[in-house]
Amino acid sequence: MRERELLLLGILMAHSQHGYQINEFIEMNLSRVTDMKKPTAYATLDRLAAQGFVEVRTEQAGNRPVRKVYSITAPGTEYFRSLLKENLMSGDKMQFASDIGLMFLDHLSPDDAASLLEERLQALNQEIARHEKAPPHGFGLGVDLAMDHHLAHLKLDRDWLAQVIGDLREHGRE
Repeated sequence: MRERELLLLGILMAHSQHGYQINEFIEMNLSRVTDMKKPTAYATLDRLAAQGFVEVRTEQAGNRPVRKVYSITAPGTEYFRSLLKENLMSGDKMQFASDIGLMFLDHLSPDDAASLLEERLQALNQEIARHEKAPPHGFGLGVDLAMDHHLAHLKLDRDWLAQVIGDLREHGRE
């Protein structure tokens, strides 16, 4: 949850935004590193506002509906910096849901397991290609570093998976 707070406060560090802008930015630019949904973003923004880290005001332009505009407060800026430091110092917990299937791989023939993992490898290669086609962010080093980090893990997973498939194919010939 704290990384969600960090993300939202970080976005607000640039300038005040209404909820639609924040969610659109996440969806268009950060969907490769976060899967935060709109309801979660709004609930987190409301919680940050209740804690005094975000200020909420309403605005209306013409006949458009009233909308909330979110701004980071001075205590929010301090909280953001604290979360940022904490996040940069700590490592990620490496848990992969697909490891559960790997634990029971022995219940399939090596060829069947290899075939299934080849499908996974194909999907992984497509995801890597999407990441490689994405243009650089261009607004500082941080976003590009996060994308590069994600891509490096995907490539490492691809290489590991290719090795496992080769080992399974070899084991199936024995």
